[in-house]
Amino acid sequence: MATAKQLDDITKCPICTEVYTDPRELPCVHTYCLKCIREWSKGKRSGDKLVCPLDLCNKEFTLPGNGVGDLPKNVFIATFLHMKELSSAEGKSPCEVCSGDRATGKKVATVLCVECQQKLCRTCQGYHEKFKSTSRHRTVDLGKEINIETLSNMLPFSNCNKHKEDLLRIYCLECKEAICLMCYIENHNSHKCSDIGTMADDFRRRMSGDVGKIAAAIVKCKEMLESLENEKNDLTEQVANVEMEVIDKAEQLKQLIDVYKEKLINDLSLVKRKRTKEIEIVRNEVEKQLLSMESYKKYVDEVRQKGTACDVARAASGLHDRADELLMFNVIEHAMDDIGHAIITFRPTSSDFVTDDNITIGQVCLDIVKQGKPN
Repeated sequence: MATAKQLDDITKCPICTEVYTDPRELPCVHTYCLKCIREWSKGKRSGDKLVCPLDLCNKEFTLPGNGVGDLPKNVFIATFLHMKELSSAEGKSPCEVCSGDRATGKKVATVLCVECQQKLCRTCQGYHEKFKSTSRHRTVDLGKEINIETLSNMLPFSNCNKHKEDLLRIYCLECKEAICLMCYIENHNSHKCSDIGTMADDFRRRMSGDVGKIAAAIVKCKEMLESLENEKNDLTEQVANVEMEVIDKAEQLKQLIDVYKEKLINDLSLVKRKRTKEIEIVRNEVEKQLLSMESYKKYVDEVRQKGTACDVARAASGLHDRADELLMFNVIEHAMDDIGHAIITFRPTSSDFVTDDNITIGQVCLDIVKQGKPN
C-alpha cells in the first residue's frame, strides 16, 4: 500500500524541495514548479537555450514561444498530488454541501466523492447516493490511509482542455495525443484513432520494454564506473610502486641526485594528476548518464504502474523518445575506449648518471594501451 508519506520523492520539487505547485515537465522528463523554473530562466527569452537545473543532467532545451509558461504540465504528478491530498485528508473538514445552511449548521464531512470532488457528511452522502445522476459515484472515507493504486483506478478519465465537459477517451495515433469525442469529430475524424484504454495497455508494454533496455544500460554504466574505479586504483598502486623504485635508486646516490629525484617525483605526480583528471572527466559523464537513466526508470515505472490511462497516453510518446536518447551514449563508450589502460614505468639510465655536470638516473614513462596495443 502506497501512502502519502511514500509519495514524497515524486511530489517534491528538486529546486525548492517543497511540494510541487503547478508542476511543469522539461524534455528530459525532469519536473519542477512553474515558479521555480521561471526563476531559473530569469533573463531568458523565448527561443533561448536553457539547461535542466539538475547538476547531473544539464540537458539543453529551447524555451517555447511564450516562455516557461508554455512548458507542458505534468498531469501525472498533478494527479499524484491530488491523491496525496486525499490520502492524508483528516475527517474534521466541514461538509461542502450543507455547511453553509444555517438551518442545519456545520456538519463534519466523513466521505469524499471522487468524481464530484466534494466532501460530504453522512446525511448528504445519503442524498448523493439516491440521486440518479450521482448514485454511481465512488466515495472514499476521510481520515484513513488510502491505497494510492486503488485511488488511481477510481479517478475518472481526465477532461478535455478544449471541451471541458467531455472526457478524454480516444487516442489519435497520427497526432499522438489523447482527445475527446468532440475533438475527434472536429479535427481527427480522418486520422487513425483507437480507444485510449487499449492504447494505454500497448504503451505500458512499450514502456516495459524501454525500462528493460534502460535497466540493461544502467548495468553497463555501473560496469563502466567499476572499470574506471579499478583503473584509478591501479594507477595509484603503480604510481606508489614506481615512486618506491625512484626513491630506492635515489637513496643509493643521495648526495649527488637529491635534486633530480625530486624532479622525477614531480613528473610522476604530474602524470598522475593528468591521468586522474582524464578518468574523472569520463567518470562524471558516465555518472550523469547513470543518474538520467535511473531517474527515467523510476519515473516511468511510477507512470506505468500508477498512472491512469490518460497519464500513460499523454506521457508515452515523450518518454519513448527520451528512452531512445538515453540509449544513445556512443560518445561515452568511445571516451571509455580512448581512456585505455595506463602503464607507468621508471626506466633507469644505463650509462653514467653524471654527464657534463648534468645528473640523470632515468625517466618516468607513461604508455597507454588501447585494444591491446600501446600508443
